[in-house]
Amino acid sequence: MITKTITVGIPAGPEARPIAMLVQVASQYESSIYIEGEDRKVNAKSIMGMMALGLGEGEKVMVTANGEDEDKAMAAIEKYLKSES
Repeated sequence: MITKTITVGIPAGPEARPIAMLVQVASQYESSIYIEGEDRKVNAKSIMGMMALGLGEGEKVMVTANGEDEDKAMAAIEKYLKSES
């Protein structure tokens, strides 16, 4: 299991596309991936959970990946979350 604190770089706002893209990235991996912000922990593969989490640019979140491909999953999630696209 890997746990890492990451500062979100994706833009905040009402658009659902950045969150949908994050769910797509997470769904490529077999590992369980959870993102925790403030007092909520959600499955990164759940679009509804991720929308409810309400990630904001500059916010620090804790990401946990657990499984056979956890290293690759964590690297991909970190790369996406830190992007400013």
